[in-house]
Amino acid sequence: MSADAGDPTLHDVLTLEEVDRDLYRSLLVFADPFPLYGGQVAAQALLAAGRTVAPDRLPHSLHGYFLRAGDAARPTVFRVERDRDGGSFSARRVVAVQGGEVVLSMSASFQAPTPGPDLQVAAAPPAEAPGDCPPFTLPRLFSMESRRPSQPHPDAAYPTRFWSRATVPLPGDPLLHACVLTYLSDIGTGLSALPEDLPGGPAAPGPTLDHALWFHRAARLDDWVLVDLVPATVSGGRGWYTGSITTRDGVLAASLTQETLFRPGRNPFRPGPR
Repeated sequence: MSADAGDPTLHDVLTLEEVDRDLYRSLLVFADPFPLYGGQVAAQALLAAGRTVAPDRLPHSLHGYFLRAGDAARPTVFRVERDRDGGSFSARRVVAVQGGEVVLSMSASFQAPTPGPDLQVAAAPPAEAPGDCPPFTLPRLFSMESRRPSQPHPDAAYPTRFWSRATVPLPGDPLLHACVLTYLSDIGTGLSALPEDLPGGPAAPGPTLDHALWFHRAARLDDWVLVDLVPATVSGGRGWYTGSITTRDGVLAASLTQETLFRPGRNPFRPGPR
């Protein structure tokens, strides 16, 4: 879909054309002054991988490396490698390609339904109910709305805790909901809570280097989920943070870790010149 056909939606993000066996292409192209949003290409890579496994096998983890800046104005091709299909797990590798160059390399693992204990050790982060929070606009996301609860870091340049949900109806397919969760998981950064003037000189968050997600329990992304991002460390020009995604009922749906560049330069989460 091109921008000329109207504003893109989440359904466009989740539409892939099957070009050949294990080869898919995103048809969504649109003008964007920024590099291709990492959450979009990661969600589409997971969807491509999921199309090659048995329907009852759902993603339980992914690990992605962002290698080059992508371009939203050109299609992305996804090539899937079927590493293994075992008795309970399926392993896949996906590369996302534009212009003959890899922009994302991802490993994803899928698991068949397995009985066992179900324990959540920690409670969900405290947050007012979505209906009691003011609206908050998440940039770069199609068909998603959000709310801003009280913040653990009130002086952060960008919220590190927020509610979000899809604004379009989603089918019951758990794979698609996992892909929407992936789409959401790359927005913002826990590093926005850090001051600009750190030991060694001022610096700010930059592009994502790598991203990992663990899917603990199924969650519907057309209902509210709470994203909570926690800064952890900065060193060597890189920053690292963790995060959780919980349902409105306080159930831990997924955990994430992400590493980004953290170098001297303009902070994209603070307006105006440095």
